[in-house]
Amino acid sequence: MAEWKDFASYGTDALADVLQGVAGLYGDDNAVRRFSFDLEPAEARWVLRRSGSDVDIAIYRFPDLLTSVDAPDRAGTLSWASTQPLGLLGHVVLEAADAVIRLHGKDGYRAKWVEHPFPVAALRELRRLHVRYDGCERRHGGAST
Repeated sequence: MAEWKDFASYGTDALADVLQGVAGLYGDDNAVRRFSFDLEPAEARWVLRRSGSDVDIAIYRFPDLLTSVDAPDRAGTLSWASTQPLGLLGHVVLEAADAVIRLHGKDGYRAKWVEHPFPVAALRELRRLHVRYDGCERRHGGAST
């Protein structure tokens, strides 16, 4: 599976969830992070499982977010899976978030996402961890956020 595409509801703080999920993998070689996107009515549940320097990424789909909250991951349908180095995952997530803020700005993001402001603190934290642990020398939009 090369690509996964879906549309999260503005009721889900999707970008913050991704940034925090990836940030939570740093500093723990066996970390597991889960977060879900409301697809109205479906759920897309992301499971990030770190194994050494790699991250196993799995996205499960459930037909109804309201009934799948307590369901185990295996009860969903695997929609997408990949294994990537943590440094690369951190880098591409930062690049994507930087592209969003460049394109929309904080006000434009809020107008589109309605209930959630641009996740500045989560972006800063992932940037800090990525630079610290991965030694990345790119600024990743640091001047704008």
